[in-house]
Amino acid sequence: MRVLVVEDFEILARTIGTGLRREGMAVDVVLDGDDALERLAVTRYDVVVLDRDLPGVHGDEVCRRIVAGDSPSRVLMLTAAGTVRERVDGLGLGADDYLPKPFDFSELVARVRALGRRRAEALPPTLECGEITLDSARRVATRAGRRLELSPKEFAVLECLLASAGRVVSAEELLERAWDEAADPFTTAVKTTIRRLRAKLGDPPVIHTVREGGYRIGDV
Repeated sequence: MRVLVVEDFEILARTIGTGLRREGMAVDVVLDGDDALERLAVTRYDVVVLDRDLPGVHGDEVCRRIVAGDSPSRVLMLTAAGTVRERVDGLGLGADDYLPKPFDFSELVARVRALGRRRAEALPPTLECGEITLDSARRVATRAGRRLELSPKEFAVLECLLASAGRVVSAEELLERAWDEAADPFTTAVKTTIRRLRAKLGDPPVIHTVREGGYRIGDV
């Protein structure tokens, strides 16, 4: 899942970003509304965690533009103002969810994941392919009933491949969906992660390399 965090309090922004990455998400962090709109113009995010009181372009306006542009991104609005009136106003702007500060980080994670499952190409809570099952909410993947001990990136790549339903997924797409903006486009991270994932999945192989195409999961 690709997430954009827009929060002007830098310590909080970096803390949220670090925490979501530990949960296996690819996260970009910006500190004002102008930078948020620039990122949204070039990158497809599943969820935008959006502070309402931003410098530059106000969070309300950022939300309006996301909605007006028919973006597939879901918006979780944050604000220090937690009255019912404020929440109603925020949802009225087109936000998909609303979380007042201060908040418990586990609740933020749960809400981000819930919104991610509501993206345009809505995914079922459990993805399956043959003997492989992946439960996104519980962060559990198994093969033939055996639990797979996957790193966050391995889990994210497996989720992308399963969600593709047999479609060939390019290395570039995997890099975009499972890594953040800091990833080097010329890195071997995708190839290395695929190799480790194959080893953990075991035999018979289910992830296949398509020459000059990418990777697909399923029967040959």
